[in-house]
Amino acid sequence: MTNFWNERYSVKDYIYGTKPNQFFKEQIDKLKPGKLLLIGEGEGRNAVYAAKLGWQVDSIDSSSVAKEKALNLAKQNTVRINYETADIHTHNFPPNTYDAIGIIFLHINENQIESEILYKKLNDSLKIQGKIILELFSKNQLGKNSGGPQDLSMLCSIELIRKYFPKLKHEILNEETINLAEGNFHQGEASVIRYVGVK
Repeated sequence: MTNFWNERYSVKDYIYGTKPNQFFKEQIDKLKPGKLLLIGEGEGRNAVYAAKLGWQVDSIDSSSVAKEKALNLAKQNTVRINYETADIHTHNFPPNTYDAIGIIFLHINENQIESEILYKKLNDSLKIQGKIILELFSKNQLGKNSGGPQDLSMLCSIELIRKYFPKLKHEILNEETINLAEGNFHQGEASVIRYVGVK
């Protein structure tokens, strides 16, 4: 899978654009800057936006090509981000560390036990009063060509969010139909799960 993402990111253009995800932007704009974790961050659009707001950003992704593009984007915007290439499933996230965690269009298989373990580790990494900001493709995205995997087990649902974050207060938890305009690969009508949870 790492080779897949390295190949996809290897083009010159930023394939999902350089502007932040709209839902992430709306939610991070409301918060006082602190320490932020972004997983599956790709080419750095959300990390750079948050850094410009004053957040201390830790990013993690499996793609070394994405990392290089993200660091270049940060340099262009005269901000600094920490970016690590690693497998998010085996990575040890420090407990009680982050004021916010962003999970934007991450694709993981709900049938793998590693997925549940990952979300538990992310829960543990949040500080008290910390927030999860999440936007994932919903199961109703199946058949749409606006982005995301065409595999039901890789898509999300409200029920899965409740399962993965049972101890958080659900501030926002909606399935919505939106119009995506993020680079070349996220274009058109899409079905998404939008979530903000508070520890």
